Amino acid sequence: MNEDVRVTAWVRGRVQGVGFRWFTRAEALRIGGLHGFASNRPDGRVQVVAEGSRTDCDRLLAWLRGGDTPGRVDGVTEIWEAPRRIYSGFEIR
Repeated sequence: MNEDVRVTAWVRGRVQGVGFRWFTRAEALRIGGLHGFASNRPDGRVQVVAEGSRTDCDRLLAWLRGGDTPGRVDGVTEIWEAPRRIYSGFEIR
């Protein structure tokens, strides 16, 4: 079953000031079919919200955890929900 989902991920580590949001957007666009955003948080984390198929969201999470990102990812925490369908693309905030 590959229904549409929403995943909100909080990425911690050295992920601000290294192009992390830009590369996250590029990866989401490469995967295709994902809508959402990547945003710097005041506490130093990056918040990533992605909506699309479960498979595509899993692929983005695997990339976030995979070590091929800029900077250094120390951990990723995610929450899964039903999609809200309020995004028209994938943006950097």
